[in-house]
Amino acid sequence: MKQRVSTLLREKFGYEVVLEKPKDRSFGHFATPIAFSLAKELRKSPMIIAEELASSFDDSTVFSSVESVKGYLNFRLSENFLSEYADWALNNSAEFGKQEKKQKILLEFVSANPTGPLHIGHARGAVYGDTLYRLAKHLGYDITAEYYVNDAGNQIDLLGLSIQLFGRENILKESVEYPESYYRGEYLEALANGAVEKFGKDILTDESRQKELALWAKDGVMEIVVDTLANTNIHFDTFVNESSLYSDWDRVMTKMGDGCYEKDGKMWIASEAKGDDNDRVVVREDGRPTYLAGDIVYHNQKFERGYDHYINIWGADHHGYIPRVNAAVEYLGYDSSKLETLLSQMVSLLKDGEPYKMSKRAGNVILMSDIVDEIGSDALRFIFASKKSDTALEFDLAEFKKQDSSNPIFYIQYAHARINTILEKSDISREDILASTLKGLDENADSLLFDALLLPEVIEDAFSSRQVQKLTDYLKSLAASLHRFYYDCRIIGNEDEAKLLKLFIVVALSLKTGLGLLGIEAVDRMSKEED
Repeated sequence: MKQRVSTLLREKFGYEVVLEKPKDRSFGHFATPIAFSLAKELRKSPMIIAEELASSFDDSTVFSSVESVKGYLNFRLSENFLSEYADWALNNSAEFGKQEKKQKILLEFVSANPTGPLHIGHARGAVYGDTLYRLAKHLGYDITAEYYVNDAGNQIDLLGLSIQLFGRENILKESVEYPESYYRGEYLEALANGAVEKFGKDILTDESRQKELALWAKDGVMEIVVDTLANTNIHFDTFVNESSLYSDWDRVMTKMGDGCYEKDGKMWIASEAKGDDNDRVVVREDGRPTYLAGDIVYHNQKFERGYDHYINIWGADHHGYIPRVNAAVEYLGYDSSKLETLLSQMVSLLKDGEPYKMSKRAGNVILMSDIVDEIGSDALRFIFASKKSDTALEFDLAEFKKQDSSNPIFYIQYAHARINTILEKSDISREDILASTLKGLDENADSLLFDALLLPEVIEDAFSSRQVQKLTDYLKSLAASLHRFYYDCRIIGNEDEAKLLKLFIVVALSLKTGLGLLGIEAVDRMSKEED
């Protein structure tokens, strides 16, 4: 809708037009300050220019009124335009809000170490990334969701050691001394038992086979990770294993040119010259690559695949890592502005106002799967999409179990279910409802229709700004408007019952489409029935 208006105004004025939505709807649906932009060129005051421009719309079929207010142009869309747009949306529901952006994007997110189940911190980045992916797909981007499997380095060695220690203590019944750092959790039991079944009990005591054990076990951990994500309606197009990249290290090092140098028996990247705080080690004295080395090869591989844009979603603790990776991209001969790194902040979890207690079986973390089991996938997804990803998030599980308006996902789902219940109660056929006109609505109904038809620009704004919470905010607002309208206006038996029901169907379309983009399926019925 906004795009259509922008195109019309651009064609009429010959300029790009900035459209704003007035906070006070009485001023109209859209406003533009274009008169201020033209004042210098036309050598007139913005107020005079705005009045002249407003008078040029007297015969418009798109706008019912165009008014000049203190230099601003305020536009009110005609009921004919809104009605026709609503009809198009209902007749093309699968296309509602879609565009054809075409750009190729590689989106990497989650990428948790394959050493244990996903915890609640991983869940936030997972939901954020998947929601961005869904928005991009809807907008027509050719986007790929990728998981980078960190299956090389010390963490993999530690996985093998942890399984051996668990197995020796719990299967072989030996007395073991645990190091300061090791992996804990119930998942180790299944891995240890599986290892004994596949390799025999000797695998638990032979230190020389820790790497072999770890490489086998990480595939089992990845199965747990993929299942957890699938249970939250999150899926990936591609997986890339860090261990598969190092055969390309020499070629990539040559490609880095002067970006790498030797000093004190180590290999360094000259990242300080590209904006980092210091140069960084990429190969240790003993020849072992650092974590950064893997990222350099991985990002080279990414760029060689020829996408137009690259997005990484990392935990907030990786903030300092951004300039060194950007430096590597530059030394590899690529444009680092094509690489966008978004951060996902920490999560604090409460239950009935108290800090959530971590279970001993999970080790020292709160498992993503446990929270899904407790409040459901829909609630978890909504929570993690409802606040800017780079700000800390605290929420109480008890709030998302409530069956009332204090629970936003319940409130939105109830709005969608309420519409379906009302439609079932009406004696008017759906065919007759859809054939009715949306012209002649009163101010409140017109406002609800306009809000429902705003979804396409909300989708585009949420993706382009990388702020998916704009979609959750919109859905909460639309649901509140629907409930308020329902309480203020009798629907069944109203002389305009058919057109009001059609209005509700438009609202339902926006609610269902928006929830779908959050990875949540809209429900048609709920246990609470008031209608």
